[in-house]
Amino acid sequence: MATQAEKGATFRALHQRKGAFLIPNPWDVGTARLLQMMGFEALATTSGGFAFSIGKPDGAVDGETMLKHAAALAAATDLPVSADLEAGYADEPKRVAETVRRAASAGLAGCSIEDVGAHGAKPYELAFAAGRVRAAAEAAHALAFPFMLTARAENYIVGRPDLADTIARLQAFQEAGADVLFAPGLKTKQEIQTLVRAVDRPVNVIMGLQGVQLTLAELSELGVKRVSVGSSLSRAALGAFLKAAREMQEQGTFTFADDAVKYAELNAKFGAGRTGS
Repeated sequence: MATQAEKGATFRALHQRKGAFLIPNPWDVGTARLLQMMGFEALATTSGGFAFSIGKPDGAVDGETMLKHAAALAAATDLPVSADLEAGYADEPKRVAETVRRAASAGLAGCSIEDVGAHGAKPYELAFAAGRVRAAAEAAHALAFPFMLTARAENYIVGRPDLADTIARLQAFQEAGADVLFAPGLKTKQEIQTLVRAVDRPVNVIMGLQGVQLTLAELSELGVKRVSVGSSLSRAALGAFLKAAREMQEQGTFTFADDAVKYAELNAKFGAGRTGS
């Protein structure tokens, strides 16, 4: 198993090499291991995907539970794992910094911090938001191994599609010490390219959004460094689950099993020798 320092160094190197890389979002240990088996190079947790897996809406999971979940994923794979830690589970910069230190203690190689509080409908005032990022970055960079801090500007997620303000916020987060910048919700090539050209840090974008069909190659050409998919893998799996359940309930048939991954294939992948169904 790779050490945390090795995972951190690997994660940093991915952000330094040419071109964009994929960082898919598993929601449990099994999906994390499957993604490693498939050859992906890094993983990120998804607050939404994990929340759905325990029967809660996104944003309703406390920090303690989320950090335990992230620690389990980090321990389950040799890949570097970055955690979606929402707004850091605190408003005050000092407490956000403590969340980052706890994330590092959980075995992670990085984490992301949003600029919208748990109960807020709009982003924090910019100076305060930048202060939160500064505290988080200082905590991350004081560690004895590489730890990549991603700062997120949530304008588009909370219904404020203001690209100029989003760029101003990310520029402030850049100056505050963030290693990676992220504005979830951007949908067009023009928006993404304008953002990438306005900052000097690696930019993460999210795909898997309905109505947005940009390829990894296209995003790389725009200068994007990292591509995540948020809760979309989880939602794809739950979509198949609900479709199968509706078929049983409404039609009394079971044709969904024709498209299901074979039991033997999964059993072999996970190395389980027991029999069962």
